[in-house]
Formats: sequence, C-alpha cells, structure tokens
Amino acid sequence: MSKDERPIAVKIAESVRSRDSRVTELSDFYRWYSEYTRNMSIDVRCIALDELVGWAPDPVTGNLSHHSGKFFSVEGLNVEAPGSPVPHWTQPIINQPELGILGILVKEFDGVLHCLMQAKMEPGNVNGVQLSPTVQATRSNYTRVHAGLSVPYLEYFRDSSRHKLITDVRQSEQGSWFYQKRNRNMVVEVTGDVEVLDGFCWLTLGQLHQLLAVDDLVNMDARTVLACLPFAGAGPLMAASSADSEFRAALLRSCQGPADGPGSTDEVLQWITDVRSRSEVIATKMPLRALEHWKRGDYSIAHETGRFFELMAVDVQAGSREVQRWTQPMIKPCDPGIVAFLVKQVEGTLQVLVHALVEPGYLDVAELSPTVQCTPRNFELLPPEALPPLLGEITGARPDQIRFDATLSEEGGRFYHARNRYVIVEADADATFDHPDYRWMTVRELVGLLRHSHYVNIQARSLVACLHSLSGQPSAA
Repeated sequence: MSKDERPIAVKIAESVRSRDSRVTELSDFYRWYSEYTRNMSIDVRCIALDELVGWAPDPVTGNLSHHSGKFFSVEGLNVEAPGSPVPHWTQPIINQPELGILGILVKEFDGVLHCLMQAKMEPGNVNGVQLSPTVQATRSNYTRVHAGLSVPYLEYFRDSSRHKLITDVRQSEQGSWFYQKRNRNMVVEVTGDVEVLDGFCWLTLGQLHQLLAVDDLVNMDARTVLACLPFAGAGPLMAASSADSEFRAALLRSCQGPADGPGSTDEVLQWITDVRSRSEVIATKMPLRALEHWKRGDYSIAHETGRFFELMAVDVQAGSREVQRWTQPMIKPCDPGIVAFLVKQVEGTLQVLVHALVEPGYLDVAELSPTVQCTPRNFELLPPEALPPLLGEITGARPDQIRFDATLSEEGGRFYHARNRYVIVEADADATFDHPDYRWMTVRELVGLLRHSHYVNIQARSLVACLHSLSGQPSAA
C-alpha cells in the first residue's frame, strides 16, 4: 500500500507515534512560542461597563449587544428544572447564534501527518497567547463585520471541495454560559504547498499530545477539533511490562476494539434519549435587567453571593489580531473548576464513566459530560444533593491513580481567565456506580458519537483529546 492509499486512521496513528519532527523540533517550538509571545504587543484592561465602545444596553430589556447586530449579545435566562436540587434560577447568558469555524489544516511531511497550528492571542487567556487551530473565527470575524484584516487560511475551510475533508461536524460549547451555541469543527488535508505565515507552525499529533500536558498551552478550540479526529489509538498493542504500559494497552484496546462496548450503540443512543426525555428543563430568555439575585455595578453584573461568575468588560489592544483595538463584554468565573473522567480497566479494556448532564444552554437538554464537571466552591451555597456524587473520588485520588492532570483554559474570546483542572483518574477494576444518568463507555464509543452533533459536550471532548494523548509511547527522555 502506498503512502497516499493509507486509511486516515493509520495516518493519524503514525502521527501520534511521531513525538518529534524535523519540520519543527519540539525544542524549537518552545523557543519559537516563547519569542513570539514575548514580542507580541498585548494590553487587556478591565473597564467599566459604560466604557464599552460599540456595545449598548437595550433601553427596554437591558440586553447588551453590538451596534452591528452581529458577534453576540448578553441576555438573561430563566431556568426551571422541577425535581432537581435547584429547581429555579436566573442568570446572564451569551447568545451567539452564528456558526463559527474551528479548523485544522493537515499535511504530510516525510510521510507523517502534521497540523498547522496558530499562536493566537485572546483577551481572556490568562497568559495572553495559546496554541489554537489554523482557523478560529466567528462568522462576524470572517465576513469582516469589524472591517479588519481577513482570516488567514480561511479559504481551505469555506471551500474544502479541492482538498480531503477528514472531519466536519457541528459541536456545542459551554451549556452553562452559552445559549445553544455551535461551531463547525473541521480537519482538512492538503497536498500542495502551504505558505507558513508568521505565528503559525507545523506539529505532529504526537507533539501536540505532549503539549496538552502543559498548563494553559493548547487552547479549548484546538482540543475540541483534535477530539473530533477519527482516532483509533496509536497502536500496535505491545506487551505490558509495567502499570503505565498496562494502562496504555487497555486504552488502546478501548480505542481499537469493537464499537459496541459495555452496551450496543443503539443502547447508548436510547439511554441518551431517555435522559433527555425524562429531564424537564425549561430555559427561557428574559430581560437582562430583570434577573433575580444579580446586581449591576459600575464594572460588573454579579451574583449577590459573590459566587458563580460575573459579566465584565475589557479594552483590548493586540497588534497580531485582525482588529488591533476593541472593547467587549466577557464572562469571568469566580473560581476555577474541576473536569474529570473516572476510568477503569475491565478485562484489559479501559472504560470511561460519562454523565448525561443537563445544562440550560444546550440545544437538546443534555449531552455526555465528564464524570465530574463542576466548580466546587459554588456548591457551598447549594443544597447538599446538588454536589456531584463522585467529586470525592477525584479530589481524594492517590497519586498513582492520576493518569492525566493539567490546568487548561477555556475559550479566551468570551471568557476571562476561565481555567479548569482537567484530570483522568483510574479507579479499581471492581469499582461500580449505579445511577441512571451515568454510564461506562469505551473510548471508541465516545469517538463514534463525536462524528455526530450534540452528543458529547465541550469539556468531555477536551478530556477525550487528553485521553488520546496517553495512548502514544513515552518519549525516550
């Protein structure tokens, strides 16, 4: 079989095993990234809400929107969830109905697939610049509503007919902060020459997998696109000679084994449908100024308890962006969160415990989430039954149980310094948890669902990418 005839899963596996590259050595990447970040002109300043330029509250509802009617608006949401620990609340929420593009361009060098990644500044990033997809743009950005520069490489994704489309699926984003937001996740393979512009570099999947373990480096949009690849493990299976290699072998079997794991695909889909059907959640948009228990100050709209999150505003100056100066509202969480998968080995195959989680901003009630997805301090003010049931298993895990542990940032274009601890914890093989909203699944089952929209949420997709990163062989170092 020639190189060009190889199945995409084989190309992906070979790229995962390529933990360094002559195109961009990992040591060169770190130097390039540090220099690029150091030389970038970035100034993000918190400002009063009344200092927003081009944004104004509606005189009747108080909803905050851009004068163009594009980008996004901040509105109120009234949520009723009868029978749940918190049966009613109101909150601000971002309404961004337009569909954006998150796209990674891939190309083979020396027979190995490489991803064209971008060092991108976002105003909400705690460290300014993070590694993003080749294209990360809303419709308002790439149609140049802001009258700024065009988006580089956009043509590969708006007209992919001349190239090989590997992944193309619409996926949701944070259901607690966005109202029914979706983005198009795409991977396009090219064979011709591609000019590498300033701020871009080629990296293998094996290199990206190593970078995922670095705090606040690979951004949320890159993680979701990587998770949507048709991944089937780094293979081939090798004899286990240690606990780490035994775990890796179990993970590879979970990636490569039959699509039907603990239950058939039909059973999984039926389970998701059942959770969605019996979960009564009514989320209705309401005026921002009519929110209950939220107070507007000069610099923010915040909950009266000082918890959860607040709406604030920033003034941004960035020399590398399509527009060099702008202001915008942002959501700022009050505390960091925990996002975790609990996994176990069953007869040599890794299983992942997922939670069919209901959130008010989802298009279809519930999506598969991590085992634990929460901000622990928020639950100090909520009924005890609202606390995620397995939070203690994650926060109390022994060091030898923790397979992945990194603090990663959420979307820096809408959220200010939003960071979560992403953790994968291995439980004992006989661990059980009986709850109608939780289910053990194989990685292959999860990857299969990622071919479709609105089944696996953004936090779980990030953890799927982190799981994938554990399947490759460790570096010689």
